[in-house]
Amino acid sequence: MVLKPQDLLVVLKLWVGRTRLWTYPKLAQELGISLSEVHGAVKRAAKAGFLLEPNLRNPPNPMALREFLVHGAKYAFPVDRGGITRGVPTAHGAAPLNTGILPDGEPLPVWTHPEGTERGLAFEPLHPAAPSAALRDTALYEMLTLLDAIRGGRAREREHAIRLLEARLK
Repeated sequence: MVLKPQDLLVVLKLWVGRTRLWTYPKLAQELGISLSEVHGAVKRAAKAGFLLEPNLRNPPNPMALREFLVHGAKYAFPVDRGGITRGVPTAHGAAPLNTGILPDGEPLPVWTHPEGTERGLAFEPLHPAAPSAALRDTALYEMLTLLDAIRGGRAREREHAIRLLEARLK
């Protein structure tokens, strides 16, 4: 079994919305991915240990999720970077990291997106649907920016992101 980026996107959405009663169609709609992608993601996430059962009834396993986000995601889903573009800030360029890390004068990392308001260096999102889903859900946005700092940030950004991520997974 190979994890796909949408698997992690689904699990992160389930984590930030863990108090909600989810349906497959509602989850697909909020993430902007197909119903079949959500079904496949839930099955793979359960097999990987992120979910206790292959369904939407139980919240994700925070211990397994933390271990993968901190130690595996940057290897499983490496970042591609591009040139200057307009987009949505991510990693240390977005909340919650942008208040704890001082700018170093380099352009901020951004997900290329038509609704983006910042110019910065293109930073490939975890999944093509992630920027739009993040713009609709601030808690998901924060989790994705922390993940991006772990996936593609420097040591100080990664360390700060890990601390904030661990606090959100408690």
